[in-house]
Amino acid sequence: MELRSGRYTGRLLLWSTAALSLGADQTTKWWVQQNMRLFETRPLGDVFPLNQLAITYTYNTGAAFGILANYGQFFVAVAVIVVLGIIFYHRRLPQEERWLFVSFGLQLGGALGNLVDRLRLGHVVDFIHVGSFPIFNLADVSIVTGTLMLAWYLWREEEPGAGGREEPDVLPPSRLAGPQEAVESAAYEE
Repeated sequence: MELRSGRYTGRLLLWSTAALSLGADQTTKWWVQQNMRLFETRPLGDVFPLNQLAITYTYNTGAAFGILANYGQFFVAVAVIVVLGIIFYHRRLPQEERWLFVSFGLQLGGALGNLVDRLRLGHVVDFIHVGSFPIFNLADVSIVTGTLMLAWYLWREEEPGAGGREEPDVLPPSRLAGPQEAVESAAYEE
């Protein structure tokens, strides 16, 4: 098994990104739970922009950023489907597109991070507080970042000449014109 081959490098990227994402998420959530009281807020500074950032220990039973609260079991099912989908689908990814493996690794690690919370606690621990934005966690950041990377990749694939669909070749005037113009064009090209 040669590590440099595309097949193994892509898999290594996916699994290592997922492991780092999951590890960072669970470690930060553990720290918050061990060092803060529920609903406690610790500002990160008094001066802008730090005064817009805080660590606030809270939880939610919904999706990322508190959307659809009290649908926890639904999101357990969604997370399991996403995790299984990535595990089975990653073998079909184009090996030369390393960013796709990172994208899916972030999504996998984030989905697993929130799934672990839901199964262990019945809710997701959140703590990143930015201004008036809903409080979130590193798993949410991984999921959103991975999804944006995937959207960028798909958008780029749609752009002509950007590695996706090729622009149609421009036909020479001799192929576009009628019979008389084609003869004149052919004579002119010589």
